[in-house]
Amino acid sequence: MARLLCKQDDKITCYLEKIVYLRYSNKSRVIMMTRTVFILLISSLCTLSYCTPRTEPAQTEVLIPVDSISKDSAVIVETLPLRIEIEKELLYDKHTLEDTYPYKDTTREFQWEKMKERLSLLESIQREPSQWAILQNYKNRNGEAPLVKVFKRDAYKRVSDTLGVERYQSVPLYLLTDTVTPEIYGRDGSLVRIKAMDEDSKFARIQTVYDGEEEWYAPKKYIKQIGDTVVFDKAIFVDRHNQNIATLEHVGSKWLVRSMNPATTGQHRPPYAQETPLGMYVLQEKKSRMIYLVDGSKETGGFAPYANRFTNGAYIHGVPVNAPRKSLIEYSPSLGTIPRSHMCVRNATSHAQFVYDWAPVNETIVFVLE
Repeated sequence: MARLLCKQDDKITCYLEKIVYLRYSNKSRVIMMTRTVFILLISSLCTLSYCTPRTEPAQTEVLIPVDSISKDSAVIVETLPLRIEIEKELLYDKHTLEDTYPYKDTTREFQWEKMKERLSLLESIQREPSQWAILQNYKNRNGEAPLVKVFKRDAYKRVSDTLGVERYQSVPLYLLTDTVTPEIYGRDGSLVRIKAMDEDSKFARIQTVYDGEEEWYAPKKYIKQIGDTVVFDKAIFVDRHNQNIATLEHVGSKWLVRSMNPATTGQHRPPYAQETPLGMYVLQEKKSRMIYLVDGSKETGGFAPYANRFTNGAYIHGVPVNAPRKSLIEYSPSLGTIPRSHMCVRNATSHAQFVYDWAPVNETIVFVLE
C-alpha cells in the first residue's frame, strides 16, 4: 500500500491512494512491479504540482504520530507570570499605616506591585523541589573570602567587587571554568540552590535565585544546607525609599498582610553606619537582646530587643535601648522618617517582638527594596 497526503495553496487537498496487491510466484517480477508503481506515483505528483500555479513557495508540514516522539524530547512551555493576590488580614495592628500616607510635604506608600513581583518570584522558584542553602559568613566566621579578580575600595575603605558587594562577611563565588580566583562575592544570607555537591571536592555548584539564575562554584564551608522540604510561605518586605515594613503570609491561594508599620533603615555614614543592602535574604538568627558597641570602641552601647538577623550585621529589631537603661522602649518618633541606623531595620518594639515570634528561622524570606 502506498499513500500520499499533500496540501497545495492552503486550499486544495488531494488524497492519492494506490493499492498494489501483487501475487507473483517470481520474486523478480514483484520487485519490478513495485518499482513501476513507485515511479508512476512520483510522476503523477510532479505533474499535478506543475499544473497548479503558485505565488508562494510551498511549505512542508511533517506530522509525527504521538507515540513515535522520543521520551527525551524537550517540550518548551512558556510560563506566564503568576497572578499574586494580596489581602489584608492583620495579626499585628499597632502603629499601622495606610496604603498611602502623608509624610511632611509628600506622600509615602506601600509598594504592593513591587511586592507582587517578588512574591511571584518566590512562588516560581518553589514550583519544583530544590536543595536549598544559605550563603553564610557572618563576621568572617567561615574565613575571609579571597580577593576577586577585579576589586575596588569603597567609601568605607573596604575591598568590594565590581557590583559593590564587600569582601567582609561575604562568600567567594567562582566561575565554572575557574576555581582559582573568585569572580564576585555573594552576600551573607542569600538563598541559593545546590546543583551539585561532590564529596571529594571542596566546592559546591550552586545557583542564585535573585537577580538572575546564574551558576557558580562556592566553597562548601560557606554553605548552610536547609534541605528540600522547607517551604517559604512567610515574607518580610523592608522598603528603604518609604521607610516602612510589611509582613505577609501565604495561606491557600492568597498572600495575607499580617502587619504594616513604620521602620527606619541603615544610613550611609562612613566609617560605621551603612545602608541596609538591597536583595533577597533568609532569616538566619534571632536574639532576644542584641548587644551593640559604641562606635569605634569595645564599650557596650546598649541593646536592641527582639533582633532578627538576615544579612551581615543587619537585624530587624525594636527601639534601641542605650546603656545604662535596661527597660524597653516601645516607640520612637524617628521611626518611618529617614535612614538612621547602622544597617539594621528599626521597628516599634512590640512589632519586632511580633516578627520574632511569627517568623521562623531558615523559613522566612526578607526582601529589601527601594
